[in-house]
Amino acid sequence: MTSPGNEEQASSLLADDARERVLSTAYDLFCREGIRAVGIDRIISEADVAKMTLYRHFPSKDDLVLEVIERRKQLWTWGWIDADMRRRSDEPIGQLLAIFEILDEWFHSAEYESCLFIGVLREFGETDSPLLAASREALADVRTLVMAPAKEAGIENPEEFAFNWQVLMSGSIVCADMGYLDAAKRAGEAARLILGQRGLIAAD
Repeated sequence: MTSPGNEEQASSLLADDARERVLSTAYDLFCREGIRAVGIDRIISEADVAKMTLYRHFPSKDDLVLEVIERRKQLWTWGWIDADMRRRSDEPIGQLLAIFEILDEWFHSAEYESCLFIGVLREFGETDSPLLAASREALADVRTLVMAPAKEAGIENPEEFAFNWQVLMSGSIVCADMGYLDAAKRAGEAARLILGQRGLIAAD
């Protein structure tokens, strides 16, 4: 016989599993297809949960999207871009340039699904949705990622530098969405010019 304590633990594990299935399903769908294109009924079907289960964990679609944005920050910004640029180079300038190598590989991969944060701005830019603030915060995290090696390299005004770097990053993503898959290479060339003008690398 299962003890009351074990029954409670099993129930908690099942609830956690259902929540994770919903979140993982929504993450994949929202990142690939956008927010408005994916309805709750589809998430329920693909996650294989009851509607009541979804709403028990996520009272509204906005609540679910906010969780997806947070997960994207952890997986994409910090778990991938930040970790991979540090893996590729021990030097801060090398890490900054590695960002465009990473983006280039992403654009040419079968897993390329565009930027969720930019996508939210596109879809909800004319609204007062709370998703806008969350996406702007997520994009600010990207600038924070850039500022760390910029500061380490002694770059003057690292905040402004990070903004300029993000312009190149975001611009290349938008161009990749338009079908220009070599956009990150072009952005990387522009990045080298910026660094060369600042005397941080040898000018070509």
